[in-house]
Amino acid sequence: MRRAYAILCLMNTIDSSAQGVKHGKHRLPFFYGWVVVIVAFITMGIGVNSRTAFSLLFPPILDEFGWNRGSLAATFSIGFVVSALITPAIGMMMDRTGPRVVLPTGAVLVSTGLMAATFGTEPWHFYLTLGVLVVGGSIFMSYIGHTLFLPNWFFRRRGLALGLAFAGVGIGSVSIFPWMQHSIDTAGWRESCWVLAFIILAVVVPLNVIFQRHKPEDLGLLPDGDEAPDATGEQNVGVVDRAIVDQAWINTEWTLALALRTTRFWWLMVSFIGALYVWYAVQVHQTRYLIDIGISAETAALALGLVGLTGVIGQIAIGHLSDRMGREWAFTLALLGFLVTYGCLYLMRQWPQDWLLYLMIGLQGFLGYGTSTVFAATPADLFAGKRYGVIFGVLATAASAGAALGPWLTGLSFDIQGDYDRAFGLAMVVCLISIAAMWLAAPRKVRLVPGRVPKV
Repeated sequence: MRRAYAILCLMNTIDSSAQGVKHGKHRLPFFYGWVVVIVAFITMGIGVNSRTAFSLLFPPILDEFGWNRGSLAATFSIGFVVSALITPAIGMMMDRTGPRVVLPTGAVLVSTGLMAATFGTEPWHFYLTLGVLVVGGSIFMSYIGHTLFLPNWFFRRRGLALGLAFAGVGIGSVSIFPWMQHSIDTAGWRESCWVLAFIILAVVVPLNVIFQRHKPEDLGLLPDGDEAPDATGEQNVGVVDRAIVDQAWINTEWTLALALRTTRFWWLMVSFIGALYVWYAVQVHQTRYLIDIGISAETAALALGLVGLTGVIGQIAIGHLSDRMGREWAFTLALLGFLVTYGCLYLMRQWPQDWLLYLMIGLQGFLGYGTSTVFAATPADLFAGKRYGVIFGVLATAASAGAALGPWLTGLSFDIQGDYDRAFGLAMVVCLISIAAMWLAAPRKVRLVPGRVPKV
């Protein structure tokens, strides 16, 4: 009780201090944006992995009910269809109510879905619970949900800050997945769902209600911790001006209608669709595939967790690189990571070697997971403004279609062909298309990243 009381007092102190910043009473000794990043780190570590845990629930549910893989894998795809449909509404909801409402809403939906799934006996039961509520509800507190407000807090260090926040997914995965696989093996998948649901309600909901904030202006601050325009504004304006390549584009008050008329918007959409296709196809089917080729369930679960762990470094590094060398180059490295990942998986069936497994883990995490930071930073670089939530919501809706198609088409291909060879080949082609589309979107021709700004 004393510890709980102390934690509550600390929460109240920080919350009061944050409000004090807004009213000019006193200032925190650090930029509040880093509090926002820490809360996002924890939220994503639990929230995103509650969705990814479907990869661990997939084998025992298949074994218990004996359904074909395509029908059960459709659960994940249906969830992303729902995510695609509701993402624009989440964008509008974020603009109106902020993350202190949006993120807890997602946490409640996901927890409800996990608990309800334990009563499922038919495929459609899982479509509604693990699909609509868990996968669909997780979008509120996933990469997409956080991308709706995290870029507000940083400009010069946008990629790095996003990478740090998103790295919580990797720490969460290496913590949650081994425990969850052990829980599934000993207590069953239903017990595991109940425990995970309780963790989400007990941690994610209060953390975001108390600490999270929408934008620095809410606290009288500027991005990157610039406290007052008269103190640093002249220098910052100079940096921003030198970063601008297309002044007319930057001066545009972007609305969804205007964005839809640009080819850059559509190339960005194609790039994002392809990126999420290859990401979620491997994420859902990786565990089952590794078990199929003779790897133990425990090792397969550990591999999934290690991908997330290496992704911690990957997201931070690729995010930082995107601030220094450009979004296109960083995105290319990330997607090449997924391309070679699929190549390694294919070779492992023909030529089983431990080093191939670890190479696959490293490529997927160190490079592939960095996709998320470029995904989050690039639209904000291009379409920042009052209507950004709606614009990004439409982009994310389209990208969710890729996340929905990837697992479903990969499972369907297996059911038809009896192996993953064609599915892996298709995913490698999609990687190349996604890279090409990002270069055609060409964010470098609108605004230079800080590392590319000419020095005076």
